[in-house]
Amino acid sequence: MTLAEKLSHEYPSRSQHLALGSTFLVILVSVMIMSGLNLADPMIRHDDYPALFADAPAFWNKTLHEGRWLNYIWHLREAITPAWLNFAVYQTSWALFVAALAVVFTGPKGANWFTVVLALLMMVSPSAMLISMWFNTLMPGLAIVALFAMLACRVSGRTLRVLLPGFVIVSFMAYTTYPLLLLAVCIAKTEDRSARDLFGLMLLFCASFALAVVTVYAINWQVHGVFGVPVANWREPTAAHGLGGIVANLPKLWETFQIVFHRNGFGFAPLIGFIPAMLAAAFVVFYKYARLEGLYLMAGLSVGIALAVVQVLKLGVIVPPRAFIFAWVFAAMALVRAVEILSQTEGWAGRMGRNAILLIVGVYFIEIFMFYGQHNDWRADTKQLAQEISKTDGNVFIYGDSSQIASAKKSGIQSSKALPFRLQQLTGRQAINCLETPYKCPQQPQLINAGAGEIHVRRTSRGLFMIFTPSDDTNLAEPL
Repeated sequence: MTLAEKLSHEYPSRSQHLALGSTFLVILVSVMIMSGLNLADPMIRHDDYPALFADAPAFWNKTLHEGRWLNYIWHLREAITPAWLNFAVYQTSWALFVAALAVVFTGPKGANWFTVVLALLMMVSPSAMLISMWFNTLMPGLAIVALFAMLACRVSGRTLRVLLPGFVIVSFMAYTTYPLLLLAVCIAKTEDRSARDLFGLMLLFCASFALAVVTVYAINWQVHGVFGVPVANWREPTAAHGLGGIVANLPKLWETFQIVFHRNGFGFAPLIGFIPAMLAAAFVVFYKYARLEGLYLMAGLSVGIALAVVQVLKLGVIVPPRAFIFAWVFAAMALVRAVEILSQTEGWAGRMGRNAILLIVGVYFIEIFMFYGQHNDWRADTKQLAQEISKTDGNVFIYGDSSQIASAKKSGIQSSKALPFRLQQLTGRQAINCLETPYKCPQQPQLINAGAGEIHVRRTSRGLFMIFTPSDDTNLAEPL
């Protein structure tokens, strides 16, 4: 029997009830170890603090400019939970999603080597690492995605597709590319593959995605009086009007993919090209032995890439690497399945493929572990400032751009708003950012020794003054 014939008889039927527990436990332990340096005191981006504080008015603007209505509802809750708990719940949801998707994709044979390795490979997604810095905001959205994957272990593929439109609408209101993760689950669950079935699935997904867009537009129309999601000015959009505008936005498309590949390879040239090369080889394997399987995965990946391309060319905005979390998931599915196909027969190709996947998991696991640790200096600096606040009463004034000091740049702090939020998290008190509201601040006191470090603390009768004098020799953080 040839390899192609073996594959055609591999999954004669699939059980609707797939064992998830053991795989989930392995991935849960792994993801907690991988993010261990971020568990006790998680790094939070400045625009994620409103979700931590359940400050709905501070998030209101994003309902108009990003359509994040599910996230806004989350901001309306009364209970405020600590950041460490929120991050643990978020990472648990991510572990549940990748474990369930891996179990569904590898079929009714139960958890095996390929199931666990696929889940591990999806777990170490650089995009997932980057987007986890907004865990307070995205926690309910990721929970919805994880629920859909878990349901795939319990219901039939037909039932799953019936549920798809509703889940797409809800997850779209959390993050634009989350629906693509649902599509990956549906593709993994597909039992009887055919060109007709693939067309039907793609049609269902595209219709569901369009319905999600129209739903958000309609809500914005009713609430904000705008039928649409206007791009915020801080994104510096250059909306295309006609073919000329699309051509003018091509450099932004090139820049988008440059950043994505650079981030996926952690800036290391051999690693940047390694994953695309392996993915290309995987689709060669699919073309030779399992064309329909490869076509399903290629279709899902292509739909996601197409949506990103349209957004860049039409709106003229850079799509951040964190939005491409779907691409890593589809790539992981393709890589592991191709290696599984090659492993059907003893040979060097299967062995090399298995070793290559283990190498990727190991390298990326270490890189992500170190990424979470690079925020330690920012944590230390802000905790020291919080201790200074606890020693005194009265107002706290911040002068200078705190996002430009060495520890802030190392952590990729994107705004001077981050420090006041961080100090509020640590002390419960609000500091006045004199860059934003100079009219609320008295005259800055004179520094006794301006050259001694980047952070200066002065106490006067008017309050506590934190003055930042960033050095010129610190390296800029890479875009997130």
